[in-house]
Parts: sequence; structure tokens; C-alpha cells
Amino acid sequence: MRNLPGLSGWVLLTLLAFSSSALAQEYHDNVVIVLDASGSMKDGLTGTKLSKMDAAKAALKAVLQKVPPSTHIGLLVFSAANAKDDWIYPLGPRDDAVLMQAINRIEASGGTPLGQFIKRGADRLLQERAKQFGYGTYRLLVVTDGEAQDQELVDRYTPDVMSRGITMDAIGVGMKQDHTLARKAHSYRRANDPASLNRAVTEVFAEISGTATDGAQAEAFEVLAPIPSDVASTMIQALSSSGNHPIGTKAASDTRPKPQLAPPAATPTPGASALTPPAQPHQPQSSRPKRFPTWLVVIGTVVCLSILKRRKGARR
Repeated sequence: MRNLPGLSGWVLLTLLAFSSSALAQEYHDNVVIVLDASGSMKDGLTGTKLSKMDAAKAALKAVLQKVPPSTHIGLLVFSAANAKDDWIYPLGPRDDAVLMQAINRIEASGGTPLGQFIKRGADRLLQERAKQFGYGTYRLLVVTDGEAQDQELVDRYTPDVMSRGITMDAIGVGMKQDHTLARKAHSYRRANDPASLNRAVTEVFAEISGTATDGAQAEAFEVLAPIPSDVASTMIQALSSSGNHPIGTKAASDTRPKPQLAPPAATPTPGASALTPPAQPHQPQSSRPKRFPTWLVVIGTVVCLSILKRRKGARR
């Protein structure tokens, strides 16, 4: 550490302070599925005896049972006829028995408020990302067979979702032409038969990235001792809260009280000793930790990753 430049060393400690608490917590990859259960999903899928909904349910059941336990699943369904809660399966660990029963109960009915549900699914992912300090992966999978009745919300929310680091995938089920999400989401897949629908869902889950290795974690912990806990807490708070505000809203402004400036030094009275500093009013010590600007922490993280990469290459 002594060989690193002063600023670079501080930046490295900044990232490691964040890593010390974040890595100590269990984190997961997260996928929220927004499933269209509008009335048109009752229509037959061309060339089969299945409805679009039955084909979608079969594909989800086949694929989700093979997803690694480290991946948390959430299933958000709009316009289902018999759903007491749109969250058919709330985002969390996979319980196959509960999840399969929930999928089986879905019945298509109603309209296509897709924009509203893109926001709801993305907001839930952002909440989870804040809890996990940004670790893990965050994907929003939209399975639909038609255009939204609230298209203006789709146009408004989709770019915001993608700008927050959420990967957005879309599958068009039995559509004569590509969905408008084909030009907006990170990926779009056509599913005009059960095989292509199953393949599309499989490909989305296959793309979920792996997590950090134990070796990388061990190396990070070697230099954590000098980090004060209050400094680490402040950095983690800044990183975990950045960009996790609800979709379609602006980040809340900083409403913390501003520090009071110290009053100007008193003018020495005649005869006072030049070596005696003027009296200062008592300043109570704040119990809250010092805070670093979010932009500084984020920039420091980026710089630090580069430093770690160079150091690893040099040791080889």
C-alpha cells in the first residue's frame, strides 16, 4: 500500500471499505418477470392447440425450476382474472411448490397496462439493489403479446429503467410484428411457438452473470484493518443510495442540515498577547459520521478497479 500514490491509496481504501461490509452480506442475482395476462393471451398460439397463456406458463415452469438457488425470482402479473395480488410470487428465494402453484392459477383477462407494471417491477429491483449495496445482477423480463394501453408510460419509463443499470429483456408472444420494446429494451426475442418461447426464457436466465470469486474477496480483506467503521458506513450509504429512487422520479435532494460556518475571529483588544488565540465559541461535536460526496465515492470506485487490475497484472 505504501507504494501507491496518496490519492490512489485513499481511493483503494474507499472501495475496500465498501467491499468489507457488502461482501460480508449475502447477496443474490434478481429477476422480476412482468407477465401479460390480458384478454388476448387467451387466444391460440398459431400452429398449436395451446393458448398463448398456457404456452407462457409451460415455458416459465420448465425453465424456472432449473434456475440456480442463488437467483431470486419475482413474478408480477397484470390483468389476471383471479389474482388477489399482482405479485403472484413476490421477489425472493425460489420455492418451487409455491411458485408452480402460483403460475398455474393465472387466468388471462382485462387490458394491457404495461407501462405501470414496468415501473412496479423496476422499482422493486431498485429496492433490492439498495439492500444489497449494488451487488448481484438485476433483470426485468417482460413477456407480452401486445402493445400497451398506456404507451406513453412505456416510452417514459423504459429509458429510465435502462439508465439505472437494470437489464431489460422482452419476449413477444405470438405477435405478427415486433413489439415496440424491440427498439427500446436491451434484448427482444420473438416467440411464435412453444419451442421458441421456451428457448427465449431459457436464454434470458442463461445470461445472468456470475458473482465475485472467493479469491478476489480474500485479497480485498487483507487491507481492511485501517478503515474506520464510521467512514466505511458513510461510503456504503452513498453508494447504495445512488440511483435507487423510484422510476419516473428525480433523486431526492440532499436535505441534511448544512454545517454552520465558524464566526470570524475576534479582533484582538489592545494589550492582548499576540500569542494568545482569540476565544472560540463552543462547538458541540456531532454524533453523525462525516460524509463524503457521492460523486467522489463513485469516481474513487472506478479508479480503484483500474488500480487493482494493474497490480494484479504486475504480480504476474
